[in-house]
Amino acid sequence: MNLTQFLEHWKIAENPFRAEEARNDDVFARLCAASAEAVAGSRPSALPGLVHSDFEKILGQLTRPSSAVVFGEKGSGKTAIRLQIEAAVDAHNRTHPNARVLLVPYDDLNSKLDALVEASGTTPLEAFRTIRLVDHLDAILSIAVTRLIDAVLRRSGSEGPDVLGPEPARAVKRMELSLKRDLLLLQTVYDADERADERTRRLTRLIRLPRAASRRVLNVLVYGGWLVPAGVLTAYLTIGEKLADNIWAAAFAAAVAGWGGCLFKRFGWDRMRLARIARRVTRQTRLVDRDEASLVRSLARLDPHDRRASIVPMTDSDETRYAMLSRLRRVLQVHGYTGLVVVVDRVDEPTLISGDPEKMRAVIWPMFNNKFMQQEGIGIKMLLPLDLRYALFKESSAFFQEARLDKQGLVERLVWTGPMLYDLCSARLNACRPEGAERLSLLDLFADDVTRQDLVDALDQMHQPRDAFKLIYRCLTEHCANVSVEQGAFRVHRSVLDHVRRQEVERLQQLYRGIRPG
Repeated sequence: MNLTQFLEHWKIAENPFRAEEARNDDVFARLCAASAEAVAGSRPSALPGLVHSDFEKILGQLTRPSSAVVFGEKGSGKTAIRLQIEAAVDAHNRTHPNARVLLVPYDDLNSKLDALVEASGTTPLEAFRTIRLVDHLDAILSIAVTRLIDAVLRRSGSEGPDVLGPEPARAVKRMELSLKRDLLLLQTVYDADERADERTRRLTRLIRLPRAASRRVLNVLVYGGWLVPAGVLTAYLTIGEKLADNIWAAAFAAAVAGWGGCLFKRFGWDRMRLARIARRVTRQTRLVDRDEASLVRSLARLDPHDRRASIVPMTDSDETRYAMLSRLRRVLQVHGYTGLVVVVDRVDEPTLISGDPEKMRAVIWPMFNNKFMQQEGIGIKMLLPLDLRYALFKESSAFFQEARLDKQGLVERLVWTGPMLYDLCSARLNACRPEGAERLSLLDLFADDVTRQDLVDALDQMHQPRDAFKLIYRCLTEHCANVSVEQGAFRVHRSVLDHVRRQEVERLQQLYRGIRPG
């Protein structure tokens, strides 16, 4: 017998237990989509087996976003929790159009860390040890602002167009002047698009932001200033005999000098000043993918008042970044957003980290800051490998005092018990059956000599979903390999369960000791 025949007998359309990664799991995607409304309503009890028992604590109330710090082993469901958070946010936004939450996925650090190491010219670990909290703030702002500008300018193929609704351009045009200036400032500094300077020009034209009065006056003097020396020269040619030549010469020289001064300021001094500002900004915003030349062209369209050091991030001051976050929130509030949820995940996956606990520690530790984690209207959800939990417990009391993890929704370890894994497997089993079909439990696939407690005990030894799925998958394949279709044996016997359980327990022990890959 093959596995397909076994599943067809039970009217199971696809194998519920073959997936090992939540991102590529069609069964989980269907369950997640179908359950989004219940998850958003903070009613995990309506979804037996689908969500972890700590999910309600991790998610919190989306009307008042809060932070959470979660530690879990590989395969314990961190990525699944991230996807469930995304589903909950989507459902919440559909049911609360005037109190939406913007999801900011901070889970792809590869390009940012590569650029940081390349610019530093040192080893990855040394470069990571220079990462500051403001670097993370800049990166989060860049992700959010780039998505926002994608929505405003309707960039095709991006996720952004859903952020501001069906008519984002009209919504932006209706904003008051101060918010338009805030939006342009955010785009100038944090837009990571490869054509960010061109997008600054398009955004300026879209929001019809007037140029600063000083800039308009200077442009008049630059492009019309030649009229003054021309007028002096014309007067000299017509009535020159009435004044001495040296007076005319002085007047002409003064007119030319004045015009030349305006030209120098417009095309020399101002450009050098913009280049200096851009250089300082790019040095400070190290995790923002923006080159200096592009930033110069964008800065030129800003009001001079908005180019001051107290506004743009030219130093390592975190107050400048928090002010930028406040500007972002003010812009979003006009469009029905009352909060942000930042999800930190997959910190062990970047190529330059590759699961190294010391490198992960260097990257993540700056974010353990109470002020950062407790921002009003912003929830930071950190889904971290268990290796960092061990490193965390070695820190000093001063570190814990600054981080105040007792206030951050801490889940020290994602623990899956046998009954939880049993319910999860049963939920996946029924998700693969036709709509309206009679519900099955996992026990139905096993013979009478297997009790529910036997399955619960076996799953309890697996500790986490990924290994639980491997156990059940192997039970099914082992059974199918040892019976023929003619026998009509479509239930797994206890001997198969015991044999597979022993092998899986041995595999896990070798995995934990680091002597096998998976």
